Amino acid sequence: MPDRVPFDNWRPHPWHGLLPGKDPPYLLDAYIEMTPFDAVKYEIDKATGYLRVDRPQITSSLTPTLYGFVPRTFCGPRVAALSESADEGDGDPMDICVLSERPIDRAEILLPARVLGGLRLIDRGEADDKIIAVLDNDTIWKTARDLADVPEELVERLRHYFTTYKLMPGKPADVTIEEIYGAETAAKVVQASLEDYRDTYGGEIEM
Repeated sequence: MPDRVPFDNWRPHPWHGLLPGKDPPYLLDAYIEMTPFDAVKYEIDKATGYLRVDRPQITSSLTPTLYGFVPRTFCGPRVAALSESADEGDGDPMDICVLSERPIDRAEILLPARVLGGLRLIDRGEADDKIIAVLDNDTIWKTARDLADVPEELVERLRHYFTTYKLMPGKPADVTIEEIYGAETAAKVVQASLEDYRDTYGGEIEM
């Protein structure tokens, strides 16, 4: 057995060490933090790259889809500028919700996601967009190219989840959905987050 593991065999940081996808801003890699079966909110630990327990879900509301983020993205001033009411970006990687016909019940995985649209969410004055996508090689969703191809009921579940998932007893949730948009606008949001990442952390945008 070797005395030490070679450095090039270390696990890359999911946010900074992986690429954003095959054809951004349209075909992305999504790093999954949560599944529809999770009653606890998990979130990437920015220092280590491991999943951290953020909090148990206060209400019975569970995320309707796979939920994670796009590597090498950042919600900064370019993302905030696309909103009418955001003061700034939330300083996190771009969130992504991925629809899959087959249930996927494990997190800390990468999957190819095709962008269909998104929710322009404002959380306490910060832009916190949620990109909506489908598993790219999913046979049921293979013809979907825009949010109009998704049943309204599914989009409403996502809207309801994100406007209620931070509810605390006796306190209002300071979260609003400014806009629900399709694939063209979603691509602009993702592109802005790629450029925000470049401006913040350096390096070229991987295409």
